[in-house]
Amino acid sequence: MATVNRFEELKVWQMARVFCSDVFRITCYEKFSKDFRFRDQIRASSGSIMDNIAEGFERDGNREFCQFLSIAKGSCGESRSQIHRSYDYQYIDNEEYETLCQKGTEISKAISGLVNYLKQSEIKGTKYK
Repeated sequence: MATVNRFEELKVWQMARVFCSDVFRITCYEKFSKDFRFRDQIRASSGSIMDNIAEGFERDGNREFCQFLSIAKGSCGESRSQIHRSYDYQYIDNEEYETLCQKGTEISKAISGLVNYLKQSEIKGTKYK
């Protein structure tokens, strides 16, 4: 894996950013936007994915980074569950449902892959140099 100097360079963070933007877009639909509590909840959980990746990266140690990646993965699962609910409530159509579920699953797998890489890496972060 190439050296990454900024969290914005992480592919998984970029994927989470797109996902968060997609979630924001669907929550602007008329029926969804009026369900204030649910709208705010899904926006928060999708934003938490990218935010926890960024926060963990900035901690400068693999152990803490893995901990924050675990939280991000949990938020990804929460967001995917809320995507299912969005579809059940008929706030989104089948195409958006399928696309968002797929993106969420890909992000979750990417987070797991990054955690596995970090756990096997000889480099433990700048905090431990």
